[in-house]
Order: sequence, then structure tokens, then C-alpha cells
Amino acid sequence: MTTTLAGRVCVLAGGTGGIGSVVARLLHDEGAPLVLGYRADHARAERVASALRATGTAAVTLVGGDLHDTTTRRALVDAAVALGRPYGLVVLAGDPARPKSGAATTDEIERSLRDNYVGPVLLARDFRAALGEGSGAIVLLSTMQGCAPFEGSLAYAVPKAAIIHAARILAKEWGGPGDVRVNVVAPGVTAAGMAEASIRSGKYDRFVKGGVIARFGRPEDVARAIRFFLEPDGYVTGQILVVDGGLTLRRDVLAS
Repeated sequence: MTTTLAGRVCVLAGGTGGIGSVVARLLHDEGAPLVLGYRADHARAERVASALRATGTAAVTLVGGDLHDTTTRRALVDAAVALGRPYGLVVLAGDPARPKSGAATTDEIERSLRDNYVGPVLLARDFRAALGEGSGAIVLLSTMQGCAPFEGSLAYAVPKAAIIHAARILAKEWGGPGDVRVNVVAPGVTAAGMAEASIRSGKYDRFVKGGVIARFGRPEDVARAIRFFLEPDGYVTGQILVVDGGLTLRRDVLAS
């Protein structure tokens, strides 16, 4: 039984963001060579990569670009192959798709579909092809909003809900003797990225003060869930793990 990721090449699309950088640290500390994808902030990506390289021996490669672009997806996969045999893919990349005002526009809905569904699913397919006959683990990121109906989240939540169904289909298609497992992690209110600013503003205080959740989520909570699905001897596929402290179980409170 193999329980370590040491030497197992993992691609983290969105691996330099608030949650992604914590996942990267967790996997790199275990000895996994990493390919970290990022969209535009090269300076931040370099800081994350430099910090990892300073404290470990496993390789770290950066690849910038939009997952919707074929060249970016190809570069991520090629970088993984260059480090060894690819094993794990985590797609943290996406776009919060918050409408500027009022209802989401056609452009906002289409952009969200591209960033939160089309790009991640196409990358998952490209990565699966690179695995060949070998086993592997793919983890896609959804959101609690893709698991329960939250008002005002049409543009963001629907593509994230589609990710869940896509993961189940891909798990069914790629399972069996090939043993390519596909699972989903759906974070709740987590102190990272854009949600962190909302938490600081007090927007979600009612969830804690009203007893809906014990505390806000931390990036480490999500990272541990992702690591579970990357377990080399894993026996779970086609599943969704909601990391929200139980918030989506309390829709009666949220609606009041």
C-alpha cells in the first residue's frame, strides 16, 4: 500500500492562489514535484514557487495562461511530463463571476461557463490522455453554491454544479482497470481569495453568530480534503466532499 506522494508529479491549476498555495505547500512538503498554473499574476506565482523551492528538493514549475486556451492546457501537461510520470491534477482555477450590478449579463454568464466549467473539464481530459495506461487522481473544485440554491449566484453556481456532474461522468468513463479517480471538493465560506475580503467586511458574520457554523473555513481545511482524494491507494471516485462546516445543511436558517 502506497501512502506518499513523494516523486508523484502533480499539476495544480490555480496553484498560486489563496487555497492553491496552501495545497501546493502540503504536497510539496510530501515530496511531490509540482506544476503550478496561474492566470496573470506572475509576481505572486514566482513568490509562491520561490518559497517552495527554498524549503524542499522537489521540482516546482510555473505555467501561466488561461485554461480555456489550448496552448495553456498543453503547456501544463507538457511541464508535468517533463518532470516525470504525471499522477495528480487539481483544478482550483476559476472565476467568482460576481455580476457588476443586478442580474448577470449574457457576457458574465458565458465567461463564467468558460472559466468555471469548460476550461477545467478540457484540462481534465488532456491530463487523462497524458496518463496513458497509468493510474491517477483528478480533483475538481466546485463550491457549496453548486450544491444548494443560493440567491444571486446564477452565473457562478450553475457551472460549478455542472462540474460535479461532469466529474461523475468522467469517473465512470475512466474508472475500472485504468484506475483514474475523479472527485470534487466543494468549499464553503473560506478565508481565502475573494471570500476573505467578504469575511473581513462582516458579510458572513451572521452564519457564526447565528450558530449555523462553528467558524469560517480555512485554506487548510480544503487542502486536507484535496489530499484525501489524491491518496495513491485511494478507493473513492465520482464523489463530492463539501467542506463548509455544515452550512448547506442549514438552509432553513439561511432563508430566514
